[in-house]
Amino acid sequence: FLGIYPLEASTLPHTSLFSSLINFQAVENPTATEIQDVCAAVGLNVFLEKNKMYSREWNRDLQYRGRVRVQLKQEDGSLCLVQFPSRKSVMLYAAEMIPKLKTRTQKTGGGDQSLQQGEGSKKGKGKKKK
Repeated sequence: FLGIYPLEASTLPHTSLFSSLINFQAVENPTATEIQDVCAAVGLNVFLEKNKMYSREWNRDLQYRGRVRVQLKQEDGSLCLVQFPSRKSVMLYAAEMIPKLKTRTQKTGGGDQSLQQGEGSKKGKGKKKK
């Protein structure tokens, strides 16, 4: 089993530690459960460890905790899935599929309404008397 932390697939500047993901392929603030969902949907054997944390993660919130354990090889050494021979291939697949999750696409829906509420005609007050 190999361990994948959400910070390794993030677009944050200090995540260049995992050099195989270039910034345009990385995901903004991925969570361990999102990585688990994507890997489980494709048929990989995954296990989520919620209390584990990446040592270089500066934010100690519960949202950023978690490690996903992914099994790439069987006990005899053969690959579980041929399309995932390495850690890099799993990370690239997760970075590609996480933005397509329903939870990600629903969050971006209604951001424009707050901008329209602030617009309106402002009435100026009269001159101040001295």
